[in-house]
Amino acid sequence: MNSLVATSALLLWPLVAVACFMALPATRATIWVILGAQLLLPVGEMIKFEMVPQLDKATIPSLCIFVAYLVTVRRAWRPRFGLAEILVLMFLLGPVATSTLNNDPVFIGDRVIPGVGIYDAGSAIGIAILTLMPFFVGRGLLRGVDANQQVLNALVVAGLLYSIPMLFEIRFSPQLHEWVYGYYPSDFIQQMRDGGFRPMVFMGHGLIAAIFLCMTLAASAALWRTKTRVLRLPSAGIVAYLGIVLVLCKSAGAAVLAALIVPLIGFGRLKVQSYVAIAMAVVALSYPLLRFSGLVPTDFILNTVQTVSVDRASSLGLRFENEDRLLEHAFQRPLWGWGRYGRSRVYDEDGRDITVTDGRWIITLGQFGLVGFLAEFGLLALCVIRAARAYSLAVSFREKSNLVALSLILATNVVDSLPNASLLPITWLLAGALLGRAEDVREPAGVKSFKSSSSRRLAEPTGSPHRV
Repeated sequence: MNSLVATSALLLWPLVAVACFMALPATRATIWVILGAQLLLPVGEMIKFEMVPQLDKATIPSLCIFVAYLVTVRRAWRPRFGLAEILVLMFLLGPVATSTLNNDPVFIGDRVIPGVGIYDAGSAIGIAILTLMPFFVGRGLLRGVDANQQVLNALVVAGLLYSIPMLFEIRFSPQLHEWVYGYYPSDFIQQMRDGGFRPMVFMGHGLIAAIFLCMTLAASAALWRTKTRVLRLPSAGIVAYLGIVLVLCKSAGAAVLAALIVPLIGFGRLKVQSYVAIAMAVVALSYPLLRFSGLVPTDFILNTVQTVSVDRASSLGLRFENEDRLLEHAFQRPLWGWGRYGRSRVYDEDGRDITVTDGRWIITLGQFGLVGFLAEFGLLALCVIRAARAYSLAVSFREKSNLVALSLILATNVVDSLPNASLLPITWLLAGALLGRAEDVREPAGVKSFKSSSSRRLAEPTGSPHRV
């Protein structure tokens, strides 16, 4: 985008990260470096060097917390090898097979899309490593007894703070990104809905801002359930306030997901919550095969939505139509995909791109095949399932409630990535934290005792700051 202000913000973020780790315990600093970048840094701007993956809103904070974790944390490392590690290896090494099998050019009319090779494989692996850095840090650092509470607190505080500029954009239209960074990151017409505006602030799209607010609303319901106050505000009032703001965001998908999980978190039995979280993860993981086999009732869904809003039904119908084209093309190379650089898209006989890729699942499936999809969504689903199953092993009701609530929050984010591309660094940080906590509560007492000193020092908000 070539915006001096945007580039400066990206360059300054490592200094912000250093300040956070100097002033806060490592756990809180990690959460806020990731959250702060998501809330404040520009969309679309990047710093690119030859042979190095792009440094942007997602990769810079991920790299910052990973380096800080290596510098500040002194934790005995125990080798593991299980399903999570297999999925991580698939995530990291799958692009090698994809690039090896897609070195043939694609001819469409007068258009030629070149094949991909070893250079592209190295680039894809670099991006995969940066993507998973929050997962690694979350799994290693945010596994302590207080980590889940800190994540929920931070989400609620972030939601409250961000609701102010969101309300501004609801009233005056989404302009803050252009005012601050000098350019508009997406199509303005996509932020208009039902005679009003969807706020996006610095998240790039109103749908991403809405699902983030949905996650913070669910976190506030979890704090209300455990009678935990944030910023000395009544938790019930926070739930009501964030719920109103979410409705004003005019995002039907986020509102429907919130209507499902917020009452469940607030009033449902923990066992029922865990079952719902697991069910949501399984549905997301099996969605491509269900979609390809015609088991998703798209006509029924469209007819139901049409009774509520013709415009929303038209938008959803366009998504289904594009998914059908892309899915048919993807299953021509089902295991390893077509590779990047537009090879997974569909073109007409004149070489014009006739598809729109909205959902993260279809993007991943088209580029890296079923193996890539299972690696990415399988790892996220595994974190949800293991945390949802392990909640009963926690000691107190608060710990159990927090763990299962965060499982539902992550499952919600994963399900939303079916229609939207809403997987963010905070998603991976939360996934790692849930997997780490699930592993921690299952560890033998002797291993826990060996780790207890360092874990307590890292997790307690009142502990001494860890300096970089």
